[in-house]
Amino acid sequence: MQTLQYIRPTLYATCFFSMHVAVAMLLPAFVDIADGSPDWVVFVGVSVAVFVVSLLGILSLRQPLPRFTPRFGFLVTTVLWVSTCLVGALPFYFSALQLSFAQSVFESVSGLTTTGSTVIAGLDRAPRGILLWRALLQFFGGIGIVAIGLFLFPFLRVGGMQLFRSESSDRSDKALPRVVQLTTALVVIYVGLNVLCTLVYAALGMSFFDAVTHAMGTISTGGYSTHDASFGYFASPAIHWAGTIFMTLGGMSFVLFVDLCVNGRLTLFTDLQTRVYLGLIVAASLALAVWLAARDQMPFLDALTHSAFNVASVVTTTGYASTDYALWGPFSVALFLMLTFVGGCSGSTAGGIKVYRFIIVFAALNRALHRLVYPNAVVPLRYGDRRVDSEVFESVMTFLIAFFAILAALTVLLSLVSGLDLVTSLTGTLTALCNVGPGLGEIIGPAGNFSTVDDAAAWILSAAMLLGRLEIMTILVLLSPVYWRS
Repeated sequence: MQTLQYIRPTLYATCFFSMHVAVAMLLPAFVDIADGSPDWVVFVGVSVAVFVVSLLGILSLRQPLPRFTPRFGFLVTTVLWVSTCLVGALPFYFSALQLSFAQSVFESVSGLTTTGSTVIAGLDRAPRGILLWRALLQFFGGIGIVAIGLFLFPFLRVGGMQLFRSESSDRSDKALPRVVQLTTALVVIYVGLNVLCTLVYAALGMSFFDAVTHAMGTISTGGYSTHDASFGYFASPAIHWAGTIFMTLGGMSFVLFVDLCVNGRLTLFTDLQTRVYLGLIVAASLALAVWLAARDQMPFLDALTHSAFNVASVVTTTGYASTDYALWGPFSVALFLMLTFVGGCSGSTAGGIKVYRFIIVFAALNRALHRLVYPNAVVPLRYGDRRVDSEVFESVMTFLIAFFAILAALTVLLSLVSGLDLVTSLTGTLTALCNVGPGLGEIIGPAGNFSTVDDAAAWILSAAMLLGRLEIMTILVLLSPVYWRS
């Protein structure tokens, strides 16, 4: 079978990445040693064990990598993410938190997919090593998401991403220097944004540790906090506005940042997807602020601060909360439910359906209406000034069909195996597929967490988070018999 030739190099790549994850575990170990927390033994022990096993795997599996093909791409992407999530779960499982293995995997998957849902209650009392490990998972997951979104998904023709295929996603030898240069620029910009966000948070009153961990959760649009009250812990409008700005930046395409910083081109402000994305955040924030000011007699500036922060958090799929917005009335609940679907821009750290897909769908709707009035007219489907070919449109529609089919199926499955109510099952599945973080309802709402859901629900939601992060089709194709045929 053709696919079997890729198993050995996939395992080699898995060991290579796991070894680096093992080294990263030493950072929270040092923090625990400094704090006198006994959990440093867990981090060091797991780090050594994973490093040794990975090194042995590298030595025994080493061979020239095969030519990169879509078949290899689907396999290596899925296996790498699953294995990294399992390795990342080990410190949680062996720590003093007393999490089950399902809960540990959930926490790791949530971090690496930058979802931000958590099963850990009492974050204010948790060891700082664990809190740093959660932040690091989001940090690494964020840059990994940008990389696969820019270089891999366009090549694999997943969900319409081929619309953004360019020289950067070409796998020819000629394009290699371009790929290396772009990757280097992306890493520098990603790290630079994290450093800048850290400095701003610290200058506005956060402790240095809180500033570092929350910056990692902000730029990666992950949403892990070191406090149960999330950003509500910081009673500072300035911090909330800083979070709003940096979350919004995290939801924008990083290629545009490269274009601005390296080439000096202002495509950041002319890109159609970016304009729609920013317009949506501004419009929703203003509408919600007016609603809050009228309904609760809240000062408009305070209302705008909270609405902008929470709208940006949900649209960018970060998942931070400045307050429990589920208490703002039916309009806000309905609005946030709709915003959960949206997500950020392609090539960003954000999850969700993505803005560009909505642009294509509405363009197709407009074309259909035009054809009803003028049946003989030839109306091409356009994305801004670019013509959308049939393959891209078919990929977008396939993704949307799969998304809503999986959303329905997992909602029913979650309510069946765990006995959760409809709101919790639906919004829990939705927030996992869109990698947002909080759902709605008393259990998993903005003021709650996933600590009370059972292991079966944790496994289902972990699978949903991975499906959503890998654009669904990347995993579904591996479950198809046609993939394993010669």
